[in-house]
Amino acid sequence: MNSPVASYLRAVLGVHLVTLRAAWRAKDRGASAVELAVITAMILTVAVILLAVITHFVKGAANQIKNTTP
Repeated sequence: MNSPVASYLRAVLGVHLVTLRAAWRAKDRGASAVELAVITAMILTVAVILLAVITHFVKGAANQIKNTTP
């Protein structure tokens, strides 16, 4: 996964994780809850995108199987 999108997501998540760790050290629980919510939303978004991509490829393969009758 050396694509630009993957690199960008790793960088964004890394920044949020650094902020989250700093909030935990400072005992700032409100900020850590917000950071956790943001990170969770980003992970959920990536999961939904992956689900859509996988579904697209599976449907394409299913159509190819249907079209290749003996």
